[in-house]
Amino acid sequence: MPCNDSRDCIAEKFNENAAQYDRQRRKLIPCFNDFYSIPVSVMNTAKTVPAILDMGAGTGLFTSFILEKYPRANITLIDISEKMMEIAKKRFANYPNVNYIVDDYTKHEFNTKFDMIVSSLSIHHLTDDEKKSLYRRVYSLLNEDGLFLNADQVLGHTPFIDALYKNDWQNKIENSGLTREEIDSAYERTKLDKMSTLHDQLNWLKESGFEDVDCIYKYFNFVVLFGRKINRLV
Repeated sequence: MPCNDSRDCIAEKFNENAAQYDRQRRKLIPCFNDFYSIPVSVMNTAKTVPAILDMGAGTGLFTSFILEKYPRANITLIDISEKMMEIAKKRFANYPNVNYIVDDYTKHEFNTKFDMIVSSLSIHHLTDDEKKSLYRRVYSLLNEDGLFLNADQVLGHTPFIDALYKNDWQNKIENSGLTREEIDSAYERTKLDKMSTLHDQLNWLKESGFEDVDCIYKYFNFVVLFGRKINRLV
């Protein structure tokens, strides 16, 4: 039976794929190493114990790289998929400084602010209006001098460019070594995508109040977006 609410669909699909998620990442993301290492490399703060929020954290893959840089950071993971979060809890069983929330990050009421907020391969499931609203919300949740990093996928700015992106990705995963079932499952999950263009998202970040907004990495439609909340009183 098809699910009626898109959030339910997302939770259902990612619950189904939770056990295989990490193993498939390197094959489904052709630029895997850069895609995760570059955002971590610019996550710089003077605080030795920063407060970090990972939105759409899934199995905690992105957070695992962050903890290599900031092992003492207080990290909050939020994701709508209970099965994905169960895997994250096992992954970070030896990290008492990692907290978990199973909820929709577009609606959850956070009771604290953060020094850095990150997300990877999640925000592209939101509509344009939801992205705009989320970027404003992220800005409000950051402390002064806080950073926002979004490693995600974008829509090509013309139909030709978008087809170029999609064809490249399809050609690579067809030859990735994944099984036919895994590849078909990946194609099925793309039906949940609501990607927006890079240009639009950079503008929405600026409109939300972020400074030094940039796309610091791009590989076809895989991008890393950066924004900073500056202390306007200085």
